[in-house]
Amino acid sequence: MFAPVYLDHNASTPADPAVVEAMLPYLSAQFGNASSRHEYGRAARRAVDEARSKVAAAVGAHPTEVVFTSGGSEANNLLIKGAAACLKPGVLAVSAIEHPCVLKPAEQLERRGWTLDRLAVNADGRIDASRFAVAMGRKPKIVSVMLANNETGVVQDLELLAERARLTGAWFHTDAVQAVGKIDVDFRRLNAAGVHALTVSAHKIGGPKGAAALVLDKRIELEPLIAGGGHERGLRSGTENVAAIVGFGVACELAVQRRAALAQRLLKLRGELEHGLRGCGATLFGQAAERLPNTVYFAIPDVDGETLVGHLDRAGYAVASGAACSSANPEPSHVLRAMGVAPDLARGAVRVSLGYGNTAEQVAGFLIALQATVARLQGLTAMAV
Repeated sequence: MFAPVYLDHNASTPADPAVVEAMLPYLSAQFGNASSRHEYGRAARRAVDEARSKVAAAVGAHPTEVVFTSGGSEANNLLIKGAAACLKPGVLAVSAIEHPCVLKPAEQLERRGWTLDRLAVNADGRIDASRFAVAMGRKPKIVSVMLANNETGVVQDLELLAERARLTGAWFHTDAVQAVGKIDVDFRRLNAAGVHALTVSAHKIGGPKGAAALVLDKRIELEPLIAGGGHERGLRSGTENVAAIVGFGVACELAVQRRAALAQRLLKLRGELEHGLRGCGATLFGQAAERLPNTVYFAIPDVDGETLVGHLDRAGYAVASGAACSSANPEPSHVLRAMGVAPDLARGAVRVSLGYGNTAEQVAGFLIALQATVARLQGLTAMAV
């Protein structure tokens, strides 16, 4: 019997069995509140502290720099809105290809008196250097540029960008949710270049949903989004989700251990996939830039992306039409629009994001299903004409 094949790991990943096993005690016998003073609470606190150390180690940070949140969206909002609340309104610069959980809070601040500068990218999806220099000339107070894009997988030269931004005195943040576990992410090195904050999320690396972190230079002042009992250095009040945080720590540990070998294997699979896609006449987005080893974003001319995704799903292959978080929006991907891709081609965009369990046989099967599906859809289009 054919088993469905999951090829949407940039949206979410299956929880690793070791992660689930580590979480189980904190869903039953070890149920204490990490703020309680008795042994139940102390056990929960020890578990949270151990997980904090594991998350910090995975990104080259100190445990005291890790602030746990409920997800990457909350972490990004905490940085953008929390920093803005401690500053007088000025220029806020974010890349035009950010995830909505950076773009939307930036737009909220624009309505409250901030000047929003959307940093342009070139046709490969990389920040346009000359236009970035012009933007830095406007002396932004906050800059946010994602390390790796969730749709194209394109990786930015953050150290170079941060060094330029540092001359303006800006606070520099990066959404590294897609990067951790796929490429080397070193907050200490990035921090030395001028990056002050970094976001990471558990469910992108084999951990549970409901746990993420903002890794924060302690010299940066933030106003909390959630006020209360003063948890997480006063930056994120609320009783800790101990089980999810424990799972997050284990997922980070595994991601570091596996990263180099996994990246090498995924690069090989990506090459096989891209070779087959070219044979189908596909356009590959961002292919000239450095990209995550697992991500392929493509379109086949005159084939609608949403329709193709639906047919592939029925054939047993789970892929995405653009970003999962904005899949309800019928408009072409804002990332592809920023890259100058024609709207008709952008509407055909499909993302394949490989993961730990994927095989060469699955990639070959996907290409066979894709070819058959595209031929059927193009035949229907020809009949309609």
